[in-house]
Amino acid sequence: RQARAGGGGRWLPWLGLALLPLAVPPAAAPGGCPSACYCVATPELVQCRYERLEEPPRELPAAVHNLSIAGSNLSILPRAAFAARPLRDLRLLRLRHDNIHTIEDMALQGLPALRTLDLSHNPLLSVAAGAFSGAPLLRTLQLNQALLAAPIEEQLALALRNLTLRRLELAGNALRALPAELLPPGLEELDLRNNSLQRLAAAELRSLEAPELRGLRLNLGANPLSCDCALRPFLAWLRSAGSRVLDARSLRCAGPPALRGAALLRLRPEGLLCAGGDGGEPGQLETASYVFFGIVLALIGVVFLMVLYLNRRGIKRWLHNLREACRDQMEGYHYRYEQDADPRCASAVGTP
Repeated sequence: RQARAGGGGRWLPWLGLALLPLAVPPAAAPGGCPSACYCVATPELVQCRYERLEEPPRELPAAVHNLSIAGSNLSILPRAAFAARPLRDLRLLRLRHDNIHTIEDMALQGLPALRTLDLSHNPLLSVAAGAFSGAPLLRTLQLNQALLAAPIEEQLALALRNLTLRRLELAGNALRALPAELLPPGLEELDLRNNSLQRLAAAELRSLEAPELRGLRLNLGANPLSCDCALRPFLAWLRSAGSRVLDARSLRCAGPPALRGAALLRLRPEGLLCAGGDGGEPGQLETASYVFFGIVLALIGVVFLMVLYLNRRGIKRWLHNLREACRDQMEGYHYRYEQDADPRCASAVGTP
């Protein structure tokens, strides 16, 4: 027994050394993990979720690559919002559901390696022209459900002017038309899913054929496409350039009722009928009908005037005869009036 006990005692120091890493917390990364956040696996991935932060955390690890802040109340991204500690390796920044409504000039200053910025689900009201100037390598911008609070397309166009974006996400923004002003040259992918697009008009299709957008690919799913005659240009473009719409096979009609749920690529142009008053080409057809009706009335008027001109002598004779007849009639009335007004005639008639 003593031998066994002695043998067991020899293993105790080794067992303690094996359990030591479990008892001691891992060493903090340079700069440490922010108190309101947690570092996943390594300090390169930092997540701050639903901590109601009012400003970005300042004690971020210098080596962080991915930073996610969600469910906070950042409200305003001021100038150099993330420059408290140089984050030269930060490549992905997610700021979802953070109630951000204002992005000031140079808000991303100090993030030279940033490539992906996610501002989805924020009620953006104001975006400065130099909001993204501090991130020259930005290639992906996600603005899903971020343009619902106010029409800021013109502000965004100025902010994106000097960027070399490759991917732009605008899903869920109730857009009714292709935002051509938000498409910088060289853009490769545009996400327009879950908007209010009924079709892409001919002018919008021409803008997509511009040389600087020839490589652009789109996602158009979950839009209420109206399958009437105004859809014919888009249907023809879709069939000729189907590879540019990544989800072309899943596009479905939202109306009219007879075609609801039908796949766009299975439709025939002649089967797309015009229903008046729906806008687009049906409205043009109604306008053309009014123009045709006006032309018919004008022709009838011209014919009537020609008839009058060709029969001007007969009409003049008829008017002369009508005037003489009216004159004779009036002279008869005048004579009778004079006879009735003469007292001699009245006394002669009254004497027996």
